[in-house]
Amino acid sequence: MPRNIRPITRRTVLAGGLGVAAAATLPRFAAADPATRSTLLRWARDTWTSMAAMADPRTGLVTDNIDGTLTTAAHYTSPTNIGGYLWSTLVARDLGIINNGEANNRIRTTLRTLTTMRHHEAAGMYFNWYDPRDGTALTSWPDDGNPVEPFVSSVDAAWLGAALLVVRNGSGGNRKLAGDLFDAMRFDVFADPTNSKPYLNYGGYYLDEPTRLPSPPPTVARDLIGEGRNVWYTRDHHYDTIVSETRITTYLGIAKQQVPPESYYQAWRTFPPDWDWQEIIPVGEWHTYLGVDVYEGAYDYLGHRTVPGWGGSMFEELMPNVFVPEEIWAPDSWGKNHPRHVAVQRQHGLDAYGYWGFSPASHPAGGYSEWGVDALGLKPDGYFSDIEHTDRTRENPDPTYGDGVVTPHAAFLAMMHDREAAISNLVAIERDFDSYGPGGFYDAIATRSGQVAKRYLALDQAMILGALGNVLTDGGLRRYFTQGEVARHVRPVIAPEVFAPTD
Repeated sequence: MPRNIRPITRRTVLAGGLGVAAAATLPRFAAADPATRSTLLRWARDTWTSMAAMADPRTGLVTDNIDGTLTTAAHYTSPTNIGGYLWSTLVARDLGIINNGEANNRIRTTLRTLTTMRHHEAAGMYFNWYDPRDGTALTSWPDDGNPVEPFVSSVDAAWLGAALLVVRNGSGGNRKLAGDLFDAMRFDVFADPTNSKPYLNYGGYYLDEPTRLPSPPPTVARDLIGEGRNVWYTRDHHYDTIVSETRITTYLGIAKQQVPPESYYQAWRTFPPDWDWQEIIPVGEWHTYLGVDVYEGAYDYLGHRTVPGWGGSMFEELMPNVFVPEEIWAPDSWGKNHPRHVAVQRQHGLDAYGYWGFSPASHPAGGYSEWGVDALGLKPDGYFSDIEHTDRTRENPDPTYGDGVVTPHAAFLAMMHDREAAISNLVAIERDFDSYGPGGFYDAIATRSGQVAKRYLALDQAMILGALGNVLTDGGLRRYFTQGEVARHVRPVIAPEVFAPTD
């Protein structure tokens, strides 16, 4: 049985016994050096150029991606892309790239289109793929005509929800419309109470059984919100790791009091050490929070004991941190892990390639791939940092790496924790490769061959603008997001945790 060495009770947390403030205390981010600030603003302006080019002026929906010349765009988009455009518009306004009137008009156009789009009305949730030109839900894939079954993704829905909350609190002219859309969202529709670790989020669900698909995934029919009809959930797919972009879904569910606070502690930090098939056996100890036994484990790599993600990528670690000041609210967990993750990515990249920043992005030779630091991943083979898929194992702990692939958005996310190192890395990437175009940094760069993925992805550009918005406005996006229910309900839940052991 786990040793309950740090018990935190439900009553203590929910009674506010941890000194909950109404608003988040945020770190001082703004660059004081005029030359550095000028560089960051140039990067922000050019990145906004790509976001604006991807947005359809009639619908206000941003496409998923566009080529490096900003002329050829994809004909599909997702709730995450739409949300990224909304928060990017606020950042562009706050940095003086566009004026308040333009920002209000752009946001209003998007929100009005959202009110007309087909979606799961009982849950207030949108499907995963739409045509940005008219807002219709896709039923066949634009590139090849293969069938698409409308699917509600728990993580994509949450990024749209995060954006609506930011707009509600940060755009006075659109407060009501954004607030109405956010209020309609039911995040309990994703939380599985029947799982062995209760209230983990399903990957998502289909409104109808996905029999049209060539290889239908395993599903289970359930009605979790009392709608009076079943939807078909991803039976074998739950999000069960805490170092994941998907924790934003849990944060929103807790903030809206739609899922119990203890759901936060159900996800793995690491797997237990007796699962000896792991590439790195974690070190740690058992703690108990809100009645949930948690193995607080960490992987020891490059001198840092770090809680890993599923694949070891930067956006798993830091994308939710664009909105939630986790290192301030939870200094003994995220306050330690965020800088450690950045430090490990930096050292791994510099040692192997001379550059760093690994996160899912385009493949320089075409398509999309999952990039990361294998040693920071729970996944048995992790996400790889090079094209050769060099695998670090217990039998080969110091392999020779090949053509490493870095993505600028990873370094921008890291800028929130190691500003000088991240800026220096990005300056080197811009200087040493053909990596910069009319819409800012291209999506991914192979550091040995010099091959560059010359296109822009809405999600990756939105992460860049989100991080820069925080860096240049002392946490502006975080202030918008944490006003009200998020600070009130999320902060006391995450505050007590101690990631263990310490370095």
